[in-house]
Amino acid sequence: MAGFRSLARQVRDPRCDLALRRYSLRKCLERFAPYGHRATWDHLCDRAGFGPEDRSPDPARLVAALDELEAARAVWLAYEVEFADRRRKEKHDGLRRPGSVDDWHRMTWGGFGVAWCDDPRVHPRESLAEVLRRLIAALERAPGSGCPVCGGERLLWRYDLDHDPSAGPVCTDCGILVPRPVLTPEALAYARRGRLLVSA
Repeated sequence: MAGFRSLARQVRDPRCDLALRRYSLRKCLERFAPYGHRATWDHLCDRAGFGPEDRSPDPARLVAALDELEAARAVWLAYEVEFADRRRKEKHDGLRRPGSVDDWHRMTWGGFGVAWCDDPRVHPRESLAEVLRRLIAALERAPGSGCPVCGGERLLWRYDLDHDPSAGPVCTDCGILVPRPVLTPEALAYARRGRLLVSA
């Protein structure tokens, strides 16, 4: 099975058939897809300027989509290295029981679904790298009341998500499943009740 870098080389290789280059970009999403496969594909197509069903997109647009995906992957891989270093130090210092961020991180190892969008057509508009930077920054500070990606405070608890966890607070503005560790208990309670949390 080809890895991400091998697939990325195929996307960039002008000697490869266009269908193979498009297929290789789709396969990259099996290795790294922050919004989930379908939503990440829709996002990349939208940002690079070709349709999700376009079977013969401009090769330059495929490469532009790959560039964005690689930039986001670099952000996430750097976070995972820092995360692993931190956990190693904590274990060395006797902290064996992981916290809520660690529980969330185990479910998103590798970067798949870190900013899950259950509806593939509803996702943040910013670049994937910027979305991940905002999400990582939120994981590293005290919990807040709104979406760490877009700042929206309209969070609704949704059930039967095609993800693990299958229920949680979804931002009605940008569509991501907001990681529970970045929200205060009050914000989570309001989302469960289907009410908007009004900041004081």
